[in-house]
Amino acid sequence: MNSPEQTVLQAVREKGHILLATHFNPDGDALGSLLGLAEILEGLGKSVFRYLEEPVSPLYRFLPGCGQIQTDMVKVRRFVAQAGDDFLALCLDTGDAYRLGRHSDELIGMRPLMVIDHHQGNNGFGDAAWIEPHRSSTAEMVYDLAMALGAEVSARAAECLYAAINTDTGSFRYESTSSHTFAVAGELVRRGVRPERVASNLYDNYTLGRLRLMQEVLATLEMHERDRIAIIRVTQKMLERTYTTMEDTEYFINLPRAISSVRVAVFLKEVEPEHVSVSLRAKGQCDVSLIAARFGGGGHRNASGFRVKGQGMESVHDTLLPLLRQEVQM
Repeated sequence: MNSPEQTVLQAVREKGHILLATHFNPDGDALGSLLGLAEILEGLGKSVFRYLEEPVSPLYRFLPGCGQIQTDMVKVRRFVAQAGDDFLALCLDTGDAYRLGRHSDELIGMRPLMVIDHHQGNNGFGDAAWIEPHRSSTAEMVYDLAMALGAEVSARAAECLYAAINTDTGSFRYESTSSHTFAVAGELVRRGVRPERVASNLYDNYTLGRLRLMQEVLATLEMHERDRIAIIRVTQKMLERTYTTMEDTEYFINLPRAISSVRVAVFLKEVEPEHVSVSLRAKGQCDVSLIAARFGGGGHRNASGFRVKGQGMESVHDTLLPLLRQEVQM
């Protein structure tokens, strides 16, 4: 019996029309994995459809291939119909089917459907799910898939995969960063990636509004449990005052995490009234994926998240804090 990895590999080899999709509000790993794999598959002569629920965030528009992203489900249906039996859907970096967005039911009905992911809480939806929670990123797995396919990783694909690995490892700082992660990153640099260019695009691209938003967010900092828990928050009013969007909060969670005493950092984000998104980051033995799972979310030991609808920010804060206290005391 084939392993999930072998099943995915065989399907990619056999099918000529491949739909790539990832979760809504894609982070660097989700987007970089999708764009990088698209380049790799097209290098093998495949017809590839790059699908996202919404346009690419300005933070990631430097990545090669962003202009080929499609958000129109009508075009997705046309691609699937034209492919006929020569079709495969691949979901990348997506821990649960619902995270594909408002068209998730239709997307998971497109078969065969397979998953490539490294999230610990992935429930293995689809016909085959290649899931390796110990991996630093989905992009690291995509690189290994390319090697198994005997595919060429172009400079364009390499830049996408390197950016994905860089973001999902916290610039190679998280526990999941392994010797293999560095080996893959090294190979991507050998293929043309300029680390300083990627880092500049990822981390040195603030607008004045974004800096002012950071100032407001940091002013909300609260500390608990002898400074082992740090919580920050952003509201819609802050975004309005600084002429920014929620996308401008990317990487803000790393600021409270950087406090030496902090073991768990939390970022509460008011997506809309009674709709809160929560990002969790941890250091040491704390496992925030277990907390996220209790709210229907997921992720990794050091980086997880979830969303809550029907509750305001204070309610979510008050429910979450006792769980965090238990975690840092373990």
